[in-house]
Amino acid sequence: MDKTKARARFTVKVQPRAKETGLAGKLGDAYKLRLAAPPVDGKANEACVRFFAGRFGVPGSAVRIVQGLSSRMKVVEIEGIDPAQVERILGHER
Repeated sequence: MDKTKARARFTVKVQPRAKETGLAGKLGDAYKLRLAAPPVDGKANEACVRFFAGRFGVPGSAVRIVQGLSSRMKVVEIEGIDPAQVERILGHER
């Protein structure tokens, strides 16, 4: 598969102002992400993008929040990975 054309989308439920940033399992089909950042001036969205860029080893420009910019439920899209990698990488974290 051509990595430049690979793209994955998944749902994330964000909990801002957590003690620390990290995954907290799944809630239905959504990954639960605790963020230390507050939901002010886009800081939680920036922290979300940084978290997933680091987790998948892609640049921040490859990660976009395509739905839910002002909501706790978000759809995240990452270019350069295939959908199977999402579960492989995130499914083993707690």
